[in-house]
Amino acid sequence: MTTPHTSPRTVYNTATGLDGYIATPDHSLDWLLSRESDENGPMGFPAFLAGVGAIVMGANTYQWILDNEGAQPWPYEVPSWVCTHRDFPRRTDADIRFTRAEIPELHKEMTAVAAGKNLWIVGGGELAGTFADHGLLDEIIVSIAPVTLGAGAPLLPRELELRVSEVAANGEFACLRYEVVHEQR
Repeated sequence: MTTPHTSPRTVYNTATGLDGYIATPDHSLDWLLSRESDENGPMGFPAFLAGVGAIVMGANTYQWILDNEGAQPWPYEVPSWVCTHRDFPRRTDADIRFTRAEIPELHKEMTAVAAGKNLWIVGGGELAGTFADHGLLDEIIVSIAPVTLGAGAPLLPRELELRVSEVAANGEFACLRYEVVHEQR
């Protein structure tokens, strides 16, 4: 069961193969997109997204959306930040903000815009790890697919102390929610 929280949380919510990779070496998510789950089931995505007020992602995640979603409308309704040093085309159908800001400054800006809702780190693992490095990651929600990828983008390339707060099965996925254990905040 989830512990209720009164303040906004910074949450890394993602999927991984059993061996801890979130994408193949060539950034493919075919292994993920072919899996079955109940979006309204345990740890379902619509319920999670309803509590999100701001989104952040890295350049590779944004590039994947551009490459795979094409001309489709932007999938998120809340302000979205892309941490990047690359130049990307601007979209006119969404509030997307490209940034090179330091993570503490970015976190403060996102929190102000999120209006009391959670911040979602979409990906990747290195970006989530950078938030953790600054003590700004509160929770990790991971859906584990019944596949191993052998190599690719790691789930979270950091050493973190975590505490399990929820475990569920949803379709083909084992879903886990972890609280990040903070020594001092």
